[in-house]
Amino acid sequence: MKKLLLLSLLNTTLLQSQISLTKNDFANGGDTVRMSHSTDFSLDFTTTGPNQVWNFSTLQPSSQTVDNYRPTSQMSTLSSFLFGTFAPTPYKASYFIESANIPIAQITSILPVSITDIFEFSRVTVDSITSIGYSMVVNSTEVPFKSDTIEKRYDFPIDFGNTTSSRGYTNIDMNPVYDAIWRQYRTHTSVVDGWGSITTPYGTFDALRIKHEIHEIDSIYIGQFSIWLPLPLPVSYQYEWWTNGKKEPILRITTSSAASTENITAVEYRDIYRGLDAGLMELTNDFNVYPNPTTNNLKLNCNQTVERITISDVNGKTIREFNVSPAKEHELNTSNLESGFYFINIFTENDKYTKSFIKK
Repeated sequence: MKKLLLLSLLNTTLLQSQISLTKNDFANGGDTVRMSHSTDFSLDFTTTGPNQVWNFSTLQPSSQTVDNYRPTSQMSTLSSFLFGTFAPTPYKASYFIESANIPIAQITSILPVSITDIFEFSRVTVDSITSIGYSMVVNSTEVPFKSDTIEKRYDFPIDFGNTTSSRGYTNIDMNPVYDAIWRQYRTHTSVVDGWGSITTPYGTFDALRIKHEIHEIDSIYIGQFSIWLPLPLPVSYQYEWWTNGKKEPILRITTSSAASTENITAVEYRDIYRGLDAGLMELTNDFNVYPNPTTNNLKLNCNQTVERITISDVNGKTIREFNVSPAKEHELNTSNLESGFYFINIFTENDKYTKSFIKK
């Protein structure tokens, strides 16, 4: 009888155990994380609470990407001024990563400009992860900018029941590239509304569930007409299941709200390599170009043999092709390139990989 009582108490304790998250459970500069993407938009993202068992084991990947948390050593000179070693402490970046937090489709539908290569700069401390600014290429010119009000995305430690609220404000003056100003205002509320275990094709893990609610009000000033135009954006939600030490959520479901109804817009989850195209990020850690920015010569090294090299502009047009012998290291003469933003494309036996660089 005593043994049965002891086992009962032990099982109850195990069922009620929870994890806590710190900055060490999140990605930082130099990390790469493989994520699978699914088109299964029928998933249940509403069930949550204490001691849950979430089963998403039937997820099927339609594609994969490798998220690259670029270290500050890879920042351009312009970005280094704002987010580098000599920046004010709140703006000293820990990493930067490609971002989808700017409504490019809406902006470019209003403005006759080309906007590419959008990166978000983040700062990681023992207390939080904050969004401190962006950079983008507008009409072939890099434009970095700080957020006037810094948005806090995560507040550490993260425990079940935590609620945090933050706001961010960013004013992006595109002058002198183009006479326009884009303003982004965001409010961000996060609630740790569940804990338990989650199963995906990646495995089974103890997890905390975090619900993010994001309200964003954007507007654009067009100097040519001296008018401000609103950019209406729906309320968005992110549902994330985090475990210890995996750098990204085990599962993230993104939804948008229209007429009080939430519709899933994206599903991604932590995964192993499954033979799907991981995009042009696959060799990020093993394909290096330097110095960046460059003046007359650009060097590259790769862990695979490079058989062909081209340089393209921001519109994807090939403007230079180099005759090279197959090798893992090359030095290219870039003295005849005009100042601006470019992509270097390398071709190995089976794949193509791309990185950006700036010619001074």
